[in-house]
Amino acid sequence: MSDLSKRRLKMWIRMLGVTRGSESHLRELLRVKHNTTLPRVDVMAALYRRRDGVTMSELSRMLLVSNGNATAVVDRLEKDGLVRRTQSDTDRRTVFVALTPEGLTQFEGLASDHEAEVNKLFAGLSDADLEALTDILKRMGKQ
Repeated sequence: MSDLSKRRLKMWIRMLGVTRGSESHLRELLRVKHNTTLPRVDVMAALYRRRDGVTMSELSRMLLVSNGNATAVVDRLEKDGLVRRTQSDTDRRTVFVALTPEGLTQFEGLASDHEAEVNKLFAGLSDADLEALTDILKRMGKQ
């Protein structure tokens, strides 16, 4: 292996460590402070972006998860009064899901705390660091 190859491998391990550590920290924050999970927040975030509601299939595609995984999370959110399901007027097989007013309010509080915590986690990065890192990650995503 070349020196560049070894350095790329070390970078990958470092990037994975930062990602896993940050995600673990955020999961703990959500569990302790909000008594919720990251999958629930992910579903609520997707529904927040599409306030008019989405079909369960669309939601699964947006989250890159199976219909079964999305359904299980939506079931719990519906039980807690945070989302509602509505059957399509034109196709009985199609069900739309959307945040309830309570879900909307709860998500806005979660999102605010989440953003503040991410800001703290990466407070050591300057504006120039963020620009450079964003550019690098964008280039890597196009491969």
